[in-house]
Amino acid sequence: MLQVQGKVNQVAKQKPRLFELSAIGVIALILIAVMPLLLSDFRLDLLHRYLALAIVALGIDLIWGYTGLLSLGHGIFFALGGYAIAMHIKLQIPETASSQLPDFMGLYGVTELPWFWGPFSSFPFTAIAILLIPGILAAFLGYLVFRNRIRGVYFSILTQAATIVFFNFFNGQQKLFNGTNGLTDFQTLLGFPISHPNTQYGFYVLTVILLAGSYLLCRWLTSGRFGRLLIAIRDDESRVRFSGYNPTGYKVLVFAISAALAGLGGALFTLRAGIISPRAMDIAFSIEMVIWVAVGGRATLIGAILGALLVNYGKSFLSEQFPEIWLFFQGALFLIVVLVLPNGIVGWLRTEAGNFFRRITGHPRYMITYPQLAEDPEIQRERETLEP
Repeated sequence: MLQVQGKVNQVAKQKPRLFELSAIGVIALILIAVMPLLLSDFRLDLLHRYLALAIVALGIDLIWGYTGLLSLGHGIFFALGGYAIAMHIKLQIPETASSQLPDFMGLYGVTELPWFWGPFSSFPFTAIAILLIPGILAAFLGYLVFRNRIRGVYFSILTQAATIVFFNFFNGQQKLFNGTNGLTDFQTLLGFPISHPNTQYGFYVLTVILLAGSYLLCRWLTSGRFGRLLIAIRDDESRVRFSGYNPTGYKVLVFAISAALAGLGGALFTLRAGIISPRAMDIAFSIEMVIWVAVGGRATLIGAILGALLVNYGKSFLSEQFPEIWLFFQGALFLIVVLVLPNGIVGWLRTEAGNFFRRITGHPRYMITYPQLAEDPEIQRERETLEP
């Protein structure tokens, strides 16, 4: 009997998962097959960039929304992913070229390829490095921070300080990374011309697939025991320690996964933008990543994606319509969202939207109470007496 009941419960759990997988597949097909027909090349370019940024937002939601660690330094990991793919592309030099060095190095008198550039001539190494370099760096920084039980605003300040350090380092290395100009003028990747429309469409399809894969990964991580531990760490870390768990390892792991997602998003964004520079490590950009998640809704995953798309499209729309004062509109929009929708758009839809629509249609709002109380005849009579 228990086995039959267990199978029934398992089937009941699988139905929402199948629905979610089907919905993700339909949305991915619409993005891949329909949107290129509806949008101009310029708008499709913007959508491609924003989908890449949505992968970064998923990582922010993992570390901030689920674990409660507000990172203001994810621009570092985003830029490292971008630099990794850019270094590989810059090393695709024709054999007939007069120099086998990236073009900018000749301007600074470099005569020999720096040692750490060499491995990036291999695409498999680069593909792994896009994820591993940000992930390992985050794990190293996270271990130093979390083992000393640094959290809250101190963790945010430390990540912001790290952003300044990396920004100044890359900005001052003209010979190694072309300084403030960054790496640009990309030609070919795996033999395909990067600027060709078919190649860019291939990058767009790859971005959609990787975004769907990243969402499923985050969904898998947060829907099981690991996700419940992250939420427990966010809500009461001391109680988690008291229960026999060591939160340090979990926080280091989720910080590394979050950074790897940021590196992946940075690499995909760089393929479309055609440039990566230290500006990607700017503090303002790292803060902007957090705003995407705040607007969409923390600890919702889908809210992080929605927030990244809406905020960036809103920024593009306002800058086109009001080029002189669009920053004021953007600031006002953020204030409205924070004051009116503290849980973000998805959070409002989950908790407040039902009562909102019942109120505007003249129906009484639902009361949040225990089921036993709601079903009590005396409570029901009292409710009918008090409610109009």
